[in-house]
Amino acid sequence: MVNSFPFAATAEPEVASPSVNYLSGAFALLLFVGVLTGLYGFFVGHEHVYNVSREVPWGLLISTYAFFAITSTGLCLLAAISHVFGGNKLAPLANRMVWISLVTIVSAFVVIGMEIANPWRMVIYNVISPNITSNIWWMGTLYGMALGFILLEFWLILNKQYKLALFLGILGGLAEVAANTCLGGVFATLAARPFWYGAQLPVYFLACAFLSGSAAAIIFTHFAYAIRNKRMEDCVFEGVQAAGKVLLLMLILVSVSTFWKMASFYVGGSSAGRTAADALYTGPLSTNFWMLEVGVGLIAPILLLSLTRMKSLMALTASGLMALVGMFIGRLNMVTAGQIVPQLAEFDGNAPLYIDYVPSGPEWIVAMAGIGLTGMLFLQGERFFGKRFSGQDSH
Repeated sequence: MVNSFPFAATAEPEVASPSVNYLSGAFALLLFVGVLTGLYGFFVGHEHVYNVSREVPWGLLISTYAFFAITSTGLCLLAAISHVFGGNKLAPLANRMVWISLVTIVSAFVVIGMEIANPWRMVIYNVISPNITSNIWWMGTLYGMALGFILLEFWLILNKQYKLALFLGILGGLAEVAANTCLGGVFATLAARPFWYGAQLPVYFLACAFLSGSAAAIIFTHFAYAIRNKRMEDCVFEGVQAAGKVLLLMLILVSVSTFWKMASFYVGGSSAGRTAADALYTGPLSTNFWMLEVGVGLIAPILLLSLTRMKSLMALTASGLMALVGMFIGRLNMVTAGQIVPQLAEFDGNAPLYIDYVPSGPEWIVAMAGIGLTGMLFLQGERFFGKRFSGQDSH
């Protein structure tokens, strides 16, 4: 393995224009303020900073972690598939997808690190006291393995060691799939939360991974050319169109899955599950569900992609952005709806119909740290590794 490589072989210093530097600084500021807010929570106590409670222990930061982790899985899988089956239209996007997959999984870890009260204990006891019967243990371990595989894969791509990079990319993809399904299993195996319980979520999360990954591939590829004020090559645009086809297919599949998931609560199951579904249909989460998750995140991009027949780069990018917004809100809706129905409501006549949960300002600031880190590393990646992301450098 090559121990070092000259940055001159991969860097594009001209990308560091004043506007790009200002944008990088803005993203870095988001990251700094978010991490500072998270550290403040460690000192004063999360219960004083975040709006989570004993009844609703998981909030915005858990859903944000899931969003970034799922997006990383989709990018890693699309990159691995395009590398394994060389010569396909997605290949010119693959190296950049590997980098963004690495960036988003690191962003996921930063956000979850600010949410856990004692993250250092998690790292220590994950190694010295593993619990192989725990979905959470497997999820953390597998995502950690995936991070290592993707990091090595990207290093090898920079050094043009493509055969070994391909092998590590496959290992990273397998680890990401396993971690992604374990993430779904964390929710799906909680029988005390009827809205989550069942076999659907692990597969649903995998479909969401391809949806988020294809959307992110479109957006970051477009932005990469926008910051260079450069016309996109035909082969790269064909790759973006191929990602658009994946996005459209996944939007349809996730829409069908969402319909049947919600419909299932009204033809059987527990009353608590129906009450949680009601929170999304007509209750406190209905605006988020209908306007953002369904309207903006599913219906609008399906219509836009279908009407433009994926021939417009702006339409593809807008569809990808709307899909990612829908996925972000969808994860928040899922996490919240599963907890706001009191667990002992049927035994307590004085229990409220729903427990109030609205993310606090500090929670949003910490969540923005993940977006800040992603944006900053994307821009710096284009500056230092841009030559490996070109359509001509695909393998």
